[in-house]
Amino acid sequence: MSTANALHIKPIHTNHENVLYQHGTLAQLVPGLLEGTISMKELLNEGNTGIGTGEGLDGEIIVLDGEAWKVGRSGVVEKVSDDTTLPFANMHHAAFQFQCERENIALPELHNRIVEANGRANAFFSVRIHGLFSYIKTRAVVKQSAPYPPLQTVAEQQEIFEAHNVQGTLLGYFAPTIFNGAAVAGFHDHFLADDHSIGGHVLDATLKKGKICSQIFDTLVQHLPVDNPEYRNHDFSHENILEAIEKAEH
Repeated sequence: MSTANALHIKPIHTNHENVLYQHGTLAQLVPGLLEGTISMKELLNEGNTGIGTGEGLDGEIIVLDGEAWKVGRSGVVEKVSDDTTLPFANMHHAAFQFQCERENIALPELHNRIVEANGRANAFFSVRIHGLFSYIKTRAVVKQSAPYPPLQTVAEQQEIFEAHNVQGTLLGYFAPTIFNGAAVAGFHDHFLADDHSIGGHVLDATLKKGKICSQIFDTLVQHLPVDNPEYRNHDFSHENILEAIEKAEH
């Protein structure tokens, strides 16, 4: 090929602020591949903000400003140790941009407004909402022991927590529909009250007044637990992945 006709490909230059790091996939949780395959210490090398769950679906984890917290079936907020292992997590370096303030808005409408404002239904982004929630409903599933059951079985063993007029932070990740299975298509939200009175995976909420900030990603780093033999050898062709994720997450 002559120099004149050579194909020149520009390298993709990324910085920390543009990158979403994801360890594992939600699809692997469907058949019960719940073994922790990365430590919290390792995850914190990839960012200071994120969500995830511990080995055996041990609690709903939220990372804010470099500190990791977990809500288990007791509803108590606990600090996550560096040696805690996780089968799934999203992490990034926070560089949120203020988007707007909202008042008296339910979560489904709030989600729709955020997507419209970002104008990127086919991009990954994170949203951080801090304010007063007139209502918040969260859950935490019950920690499982090996051999681990399927995700749908685990999802039926969950504790529900509710609170009114609580100040806190809702941290969510939005994934495009084309990535459904690797992640949750749409929003995946966790919550932590400022006073640590409630937290967990968000099922419902109404924002009384708060600030919405967003961060768009142009790069997804998908880290797979290829050293785990159960993951490496599992046949996913017979799994009803999308239906199982939909039921478990909502």
